[in-house]
Amino acid sequence: MADVAERAGVSTSTVSRTLRGLSTVSPEVRARVEEAARELNFAVSRQAASLVTGRTGNVAVLVPTLNAWFMGAALSSLAPLLRAAGMELNVYVIPDMAERTSFFERLPARRNADALLVFSFDLTDEETARLDGLGMPVIYVSQHVDGRPSVYVDDVAGALHGTRHLLNLGHRRVAFVQSVGASGFSFSSNERLLGYRQALTEAGVPLDEDLAVAAPVGDKRRTAEAVGKLLSLREPPTAIFAEQDELAVAVIRTLRTTQIAVPERISVLGFDDQPIADWFDLSTVAQSPSDIGRAAGELALRLIDDSEAEHERHVVLPTHVIPRTTTAPAPRPQDEQDARGESPHR
Repeated sequence: MADVAERAGVSTSTVSRTLRGLSTVSPEVRARVEEAARELNFAVSRQAASLVTGRTGNVAVLVPTLNAWFMGAALSSLAPLLRAAGMELNVYVIPDMAERTSFFERLPARRNADALLVFSFDLTDEETARLDGLGMPVIYVSQHVDGRPSVYVDDVAGALHGTRHLLNLGHRRVAFVQSVGASGFSFSSNERLLGYRQALTEAGVPLDEDLAVAAPVGDKRRTAEAVGKLLSLREPPTAIFAEQDELAVAVIRTLRTTQIAVPERISVLGFDDQPIADWFDLSTVAQSPSDIGRAAGELALRLIDDSEAEHERHVVLPTHVIPRTTTAPAPRPQDEQDARGESPHR
């Protein structure tokens, strides 16, 4: 830093203020310092800076997987926001129990970050308590955690509005297909099921537990079995609300394989508005993981600057129903007979 100061003709404190991006440095002086730093290949040592500021300049993220549309979109908006603030992003992927145990025993983020973002992670009470003891802001993303800062969409309201969409189209036999085995997403999954049930109760439609089935995302056979259960009911559904878009597309493929027209015979609604929803022209409840990532990053930066602020702040982002071609008015009894090729007099 002294070499940069000598070459730029300024003090070392001015170099420090310039490289930290403070506004107290004039544009002309800033340009001289930055040019001198480039000529000398000078780079700020985060380790040395942390001894002075007590900060690492890093934000850590804890995720159960990177093989999810939501994670990729959220991190893609989070990283540039942090870089613009002079912060780096460290990602800890905990895909299995062995790595999970190791992470919570060592807690590497304690020494390497100024804040931790916990993305869609199903934690035990003991693990949550361990994170509480990190001595840094811990923000929960895509989940609500009482007494701790959280950023998420209102999954209950999203599913309620999606179910209302189907009810308003005249459907009274509305099924719900819940995903199973998706690591880290049980909070959203359970909230969406709750919103579906609330909408039916609100409309005076009796809850029928036979209309709620489950299937793993990406398992064609298990999805076909779940749809088969619905189709074998004495009164099959006229609409199916799938908890997420990939599951909705798998439901549509199964229905079309069995020559059941979508939406003429059965309407299908998803949740998320992933790119696959647009490709299949799927009606869905849209959320924006990019907005969630940005909101989480902004909250983390605020809490880093003021560790006493907003410890219980909850940022709740909206969802929107996007009607496309996979939902339509409920078929009339005559329409159902025609779709099955039956004669009304038979």
